[in-house]
Amino acid sequence: MNYHPRIVDHELAERLQATGAVVIEGPRACGKTTTARQIAASEARLDVDQVARRLASLEPARVLVGDVPRLIDEWQLEPAIWNHVRRAVDDRHLPGQFILTGSAVPADDATRHTGAGRLTRLRMRPLSTFELGRSTGEVSLAGLLDGDRAAAGRSLIPLGDLAELICVGGWPVNLGRATAQALRANRDHLDEIRRLDIANGDGKRRDPVRVGMLLRSLARNVATPAAIATLASDTGEGVSAIKEHTAADYLRALDRIMIVENQPAWPTHLKSRSVLRSKPVRHLADPSLAVAAVRATPARLLRDLDFLGLLFESMVVRDLRVYAQAADAEVFHYREKGGLEVDAIVQGNDGRWAAFEVKLGEGRVGEGARNLLRLAERVDAGRMGEPMALGVIVSSGYGYTREDGVGVIPVGALGP
Repeated sequence: MNYHPRIVDHELAERLQATGAVVIEGPRACGKTTTARQIAASEARLDVDQVARRLASLEPARVLVGDVPRLIDEWQLEPAIWNHVRRAVDDRHLPGQFILTGSAVPADDATRHTGAGRLTRLRMRPLSTFELGRSTGEVSLAGLLDGDRAAAGRSLIPLGDLAELICVGGWPVNLGRATAQALRANRDHLDEIRRLDIANGDGKRRDPVRVGMLLRSLARNVATPAAIATLASDTGEGVSAIKEHTAADYLRALDRIMIVENQPAWPTHLKSRSVLRSKPVRHLADPSLAVAAVRATPARLLRDLDFLGLLFESMVVRDLRVYAQAADAEVFHYREKGGLEVDAIVQGNDGRWAAFEVKLGEGRVGEGARNLLRLAERVDAGRMGEPMALGVIVSSGYGYTREDGVGVIPVGALGP
C-alpha cells in the first residue's frame, strides 16, 4: 500500500535532526506506526511481536539494538524502556536515535525521568480535511498568522458530502472504504475502546457498558463546555446514571489513551472586567467517534442540523490543531460569562494570535464576524498584540476578506 503523506512528516524529520529520540503520541489507528516506519531504519513492535515484548520485559536495553532511527512501537506496554532509551541517548550523544510510538500514557508517567533534552513528544491526530484531499489549502493557517488575507476560489462541499466526511472521519484505515463500511469500522473501533483500550493507560478494568454510556454522553455534548456533572447526569436517570466521580475516572482514562482532547480556555488579557469561563470545551479525537457513539448516519445527521453543526465545529477544531501544530501554535476557545463566545483562538508560541468562528452555513457569517470584532475590541492589544487574522470558517463558498477585515474561509480551502 502506498504511503499517504502527513503534515507531521516534516516535523518528525526536523525533530529527529535535533533530538536523540522522538515520542509520537496519538489515539490508536491514527497512523503513528505507518508514519514512523517511513523514516525508521529498524523496528521492534511490542504489540505484535511477542518475542520482542518478552525481551523488553527481561532485558530492555537489548530491544534498543538496531540500525537508527530505531522504532519502538507501542513502547508503553513495557514502560521500563523509557529510562533505557534516555540512557542510550545520553551515551551516544547523537540525534535521531529512536522513535517511540504510543497510544496511551502509562499511569506512572509522572514518576519516570522526564527525558527533558533527550526525548521530545510529537502529537499525531487523525487525518485533517487537507490531508484527506478535500481541501485545496489555498488559505494557509501559517499564512494567516503571518498577516495574509483570506482569498480562495469557490469550494463546494455539499451538505450531504460534509455529513459523510464527518461520519467517516480521518482514520487512515477508512481511505477508499465505502461509507457503510467505514461506519461499521468506526463502531467496531469504539467498541474496542470501551472494552479493551481504556485499560491500556493504567491497567484498570472498567465496565464497558458504562464506558459506552459516557462516550454517548460526550458525543451528545461534543463542542460544548459540559461539566463532568452534566456528562454524568446525561448518561441516565436515577440509579442507572453514572456517578460524577466515576465519570471523572473514565474521562481521565480516555484522556490517557488520547480519545478525548479537550480545548482549553484562552489565557488572555482584556481591557474590560469581563469574567472569562475556564471550563474546557469537550471534543473526541475525531468527530466520527461521536457519530459512532450515537450510531448516527449521514442521513440522520441531515435531519438534525444543530448536531451536525456541532460535529462540523469539532471537525474544524481537529483540523486547526493539525495545522496549528505545524505552525508551532495551539488552539484555545474564548467564553465570557456575559455571553460572548468565540469557537477557536490559535496562538503561536511567539504570541501571535488569530480568532475563528465556525458556522455551518454562509448565512451566519455576519453573526460570526460580529463576535470576532467584539472579541478584538475586548482584548488588551498592548499586552496581547493585535489579532493577525479574524475569520469565519464555513462549509462551502468563496474565500475572501470582508470590508471589516474579517475573512470568510471555506473549510475546503483551509490548510497548513
